Parts: sequence; structure tokens; C-alpha cells
Amino acid sequence: MLHLCKRCTMNNCESEEIVEAANIAISNLLPTKSRSLYDIAYNRFKKWCAEKNVQVYSENVLLAYFSENAKNYKSSTLWAQYSMVKSCLIIYDNIDISKFPKLIAFLKRTGDGYQAKKSKILTKSEIDRFLSSADDKEFLMIKVGLILGIAGACRTDELVNLTVDDIEDVGSSLIVKIPNTKTKIPRIFVVTDVGNMLELFPKYLSLRPPHYKAGKCSSQPVGKNTMGKIPSVVASYLKLPDVACYTGHCLRRSSATLLADAGSLRGYVENSIENKTKIANQVLVGTTTSAITKTVNVSESNIPSNINFENCANVTFNLNVNK
Repeated sequence: MLHLCKRCTMNNCESEEIVEAANIAISNLLPTKSRSLYDIAYNRFKKWCAEKNVQVYSENVLLAYFSENAKNYKSSTLWAQYSMVKSCLIIYDNIDISKFPKLIAFLKRTGDGYQAKKSKILTKSEIDRFLSSADDKEFLMIKVGLILGIAGACRTDELVNLTVDDIEDVGSSLIVKIPNTKTKIPRIFVVTDVGNMLELFPKYLSLRPPHYKAGKCSSQPVGKNTMGKIPSVVASYLKLPDVACYTGHCLRRSSATLLADAGSLRGYVENSIENKTKIANQVLVGTTTSAITKTVNVSESNIPSNINFENCANVTFNLNVNK
């Protein structure tokens, strides 16, 4: 790691206090959460340079390094490694490899013809079939994770970081607050009573301490790998083809697809609990907020004794009486 030294110039004398403050600032330039990954990428590059007796980090050196890596890694991985090595070289060695045009052109070339694989999605009928037929004793945690992931379009890491303290049971629904470590402002979504969720959650909660996994209590919390496999577990149970294609991103993609099918765009919905409940119904239940107009002509001779309405919400009746 690069450290500044106490030095004097013609116009400025840097004290030990200034140097120490600068070193602390430098140590915080890399992302705290993924800093270890940056260090691994940088140390791997430094080790390669040592093996090749490289003394100067020129553009040709970087081209040779990434050309060698291109034989084993896909384009997206190369770009990720480039980004981490670039940040470390700027911080530790004061070298900006973003100004190497041939290196950038090479990395872009490695992506020609590459198509990222998208996760498959779960349909509304597949989700309902799993929730209604899978045994709670074995799949309770999977059911809870599936419903939360679909209702909130959650990423795997969001589900991992979610705790029971972030979920409020208000009787007719669950209000879920996804923690945000950066803004400190949680993302909120609502879960309505789909798949008996309002019964499943208290059941899971009662088994929560210490922890519940696959029909038994365990002292080990549910980790990222287990959460990421929820879609593939569902696909496997339903005997769907290409189970491996149902990745951790499936829940988020499925939620977006269900919401689009219901005729709503999440980004344009007012941020209120009422509207979040409507979104939950659109995603989980399949109801829409589109207006339906029905005109019935009734005369004195055929006035019905009663009129029944089923599965209605937020209904407005306009009665026009003509005499």
C-alpha cells in the first residue's frame, strides 16, 4: 500500500499530521465492502509483473496481461478486473491506465459477439403451483423467500441482509423495509395475503430462533448461496426444464415481468403505502387498476331483486335514474 512521506517543497512543508491524514484518506478511496476483491486483483497483477520481471507499467505490459487473461475469462470478467486494477494503480502507483487507448480498444474487442445469459423467470401460475403444493415442512423458508423476493423485486443480497425486524405485520399485509447502508433510507414494499403469506410468515417467525432451514432448526443463518438458489429449488420442484438457468436474479426479473403484465410501471407510481399495496396486488395476485365500465339498462318491469359483485376493490358506482 502506498504511503506518503514527510517532505518539504519550496512553497509547502508537509507535517507528519498532514501526511498521516493523507494516508488515511488514501486508505478509504476503495469501496469498503469490496475492498478485498480490489486487493486480490491488484496483487495478482503485481505477482504477474514480478514473474515477468516488469519494472514499468506501460500500455504494452497491460495489454500483455489482459491478453493472457482473456484466454480464461469472459469479457464482463475482464472489464471487472480492469476496473479494479485501474483503481489500485491510480491510488498506489499514481498510474492512470484509462488513458491507454489500445488497451481499451482490446477490451472492447473481447466483447464482440458476446451475449450475457439472462435468468429465466417464474410465471404467475408456476409461483402459485409451488406455493399451494410444496410441503411447508421442507420448503417453508423457500416459500417465504420466494414471496418476499417477488413482491419486492429483491436482489439476493437484499434478501440476505433482511431481518425479521425489517418486516412489520399490520394484519392485512406485511410492510417490508429493505435496509440501505448508503442512504440510510430503506426501500419499502408491501406483501399482501398471497399464497397464505400472512400465515406462513408467523409460522416461519415462530421457528426463526435460532434458524430454520429445510424442515429443521439450525444455528446457521441463511446465506447468499442458499438465497440465490431459491428460484432453482422452485424450478426443480416443479420439474421445469433448464433448472440451472433459474439464477438468483430470477426473482427480480420475474417481479418486473409480472408488474409489466399487470400494466404498471414501478418507476412512475407514487411512493405511498396505498400505491405499494396496489403494486403488491398487481404482482402477487394479478389484479390491475384499469377501469372497467359496465352499463346496465333497467326498466320498471325488470328491476333485479339483488346484484352481486365479486373480487372487487376500489369500485365506484355511478347510478343514473331516468324517470
